[in-house]
Amino acid sequence: MAKLGKRTRTAREALVGKENVTVEEAVSLIKANANAKFDETVEIAMNLGVDTRHADQMVRGVIGLPNGTGKTMRVAVFARGAKAEEAEAAGADIVGAEDLMETVQGGTIEFDRCIATPDMMPIVGRLGKVLGPRNLMPNPKVGTVTMDVTQAVKDAKGGQVQFRAEKGGVVHAGVGKASFDEAKLVENIRAFVNAVSKARPAGAKGTYMKKVSLSTTMGPGVSVAIDSANAE
Repeated sequence: MAKLGKRTRTAREALVGKENVTVEEAVSLIKANANAKFDETVEIAMNLGVDTRHADQMVRGVIGLPNGTGKTMRVAVFARGAKAEEAEAAGADIVGAEDLMETVQGGTIEFDRCIATPDMMPIVGRLGKVLGPRNLMPNPKVGTVTMDVTQAVKDAKGGQVQFRAEKGGVVHAGVGKASFDEAKLVENIRAFVNAVSKARPAGAKGTYMKKVSLSTTMGPGVSVAIDSANAE
């Protein structure tokens, strides 16, 4: 087993005996342990009682965090003509059609969110094996296949977070930065958890939310009491 560094040991020791704490206490603990030389992302991981192999148990959605993510989102838009101009005016970082498809196929993916107009989907569909695993595939269910590219770009730039249950029923996302005020992080976390709660699929049986934990990019995780995390 690899030997842990002093910083990691200290961070883990600070969380000994701290399990199923309130959101407020969890935020305080992970902020205190965020000692990296950069502004760490506060990350949430949720274990759900779903089997994503079944279509009626897939969990996915989108939430605009009330205090943003603290991350600068790079947005790509597949569009032509007037819609391409609209996307550029709205602040999209990359706009294109076949040329953008070829760039992505070549292995260059310099964006964090991908938006497309409906007429572009035959082109974008060819990129499913590349964009899908990265959770970048445009989807009308989360508003990234749309004719209103201006609003979609603004939403992406303004702190909107997409989520999707992965293998094992795990949902994870960044919900802010360690530099955020504790109250703003708590508000973001509860907004995210509530969005996942409301996205419960019809096929989910039994306990839906099994575990919620918070961590920072370089820090250990702490489990959060589900009732506290899911408070309206």
